[in-house]
Amino acid sequence: MSIRPLSFRAADSAGRDPRGGSLDPTVIDDGSPATAIAEPKSPFGSNWVLGSNPAMRRIAKSIERAAEVECTVLVIGETGTGKELWARLLHRSGPRRNKTFIPVNCAALTPTLAESQLFGHEKGAFTGAAGKSLGIFRAAEGGVVFLDEIGDMPPELQPKLLRVLQQREVTPVGASDPVPIDVQIVAATNRDLENEVEKGNFREDLYYRLNMIELRVPPLRERPDDIPSFIEFFSQRFADRYHLQAWEFTPEMLAEFCAYDWPGNIRQLEHALEQSYVLQTEPKVPAKASAARATDSGRLPCLDLAKLRERAIREALEVTRGHKANAAKLLGVHANTMTRLLKELEGSVGDDVEG
Repeated sequence: MSIRPLSFRAADSAGRDPRGGSLDPTVIDDGSPATAIAEPKSPFGSNWVLGSNPAMRRIAKSIERAAEVECTVLVIGETGTGKELWARLLHRSGPRRNKTFIPVNCAALTPTLAESQLFGHEKGAFTGAAGKSLGIFRAAEGGVVFLDEIGDMPPELQPKLLRVLQQREVTPVGASDPVPIDVQIVAATNRDLENEVEKGNFREDLYYRLNMIELRVPPLRERPDDIPSFIEFFSQRFADRYHLQAWEFTPEMLAEFCAYDWPGNIRQLEHALEQSYVLQTEPKVPAKASAARATDSGRLPCLDLAKLRERAIREALEVTRGHKANAAKLLGVHANTMTRLLKELEGSVGDDVEG
């Protein structure tokens, strides 16, 4: 499977990225363990890395299928896991790639204004309506609407969104007749919507309408094997942005970053690295993790070099969940050296068993 979105240059959504950089991601799975980074010389800045973890590849395949059939998609994941990036990947991977991508923060919608914002209004529909407004859904005709934080949508708007999903039409405020629309909807949330349905905070019928394809993005702590790729990507991005030399991570620093839980996920990792470039200090994990590690005695478990090497290899593989290439990076050795060390380790285990 290979997903290679076209250049961001042609996308209508280029001007919608508030940070000025591209949010247009690429996932490439060519059978190799390495994570691919899309066009680093894009005129809108570097693209994004989504990861090479098996879970990420499964999500990418589902995204590819969803883009092909143009169905509704629900993306679930913790804050900072990159849910909008997956929505943008879907947009850039399907037949709607040359149409508009419009993100909407549902948590910021207010019942009094949201209907007009989403569905549009006619001239004179209410005080201050000096002209007609298309609204988000009609403005995105032929494209993709991304409903972020859908779990926080006001209850008054939920039945109206349900009608949009069922009938594929909107009724602008002040209009007597509905207007058909052609948009693909991607929704995202960090809430447990099934639990919200049980509490009565979210409509059950709306949940099932949104949940045609459900994608659960795992938190960063469940895929530490992707952390070295993110570090490499963000380091280069911020080195270019602040005109500095990219940090060279030692194996010890890399192991420390991979071992941390990152409760804020990729967004927190990005912030920690950017902060180091802004302050021109060595990158560090958040203070809480450093304080916890400071309680360790710092003594070696033994003085036998062979046993220390074996432990280092096993811990590197454990941190990277068996990813040999990333384990080699943690140990500061070449991938070929890692292969040789593993063979030697297997041989020594076999000799111990025979003895």
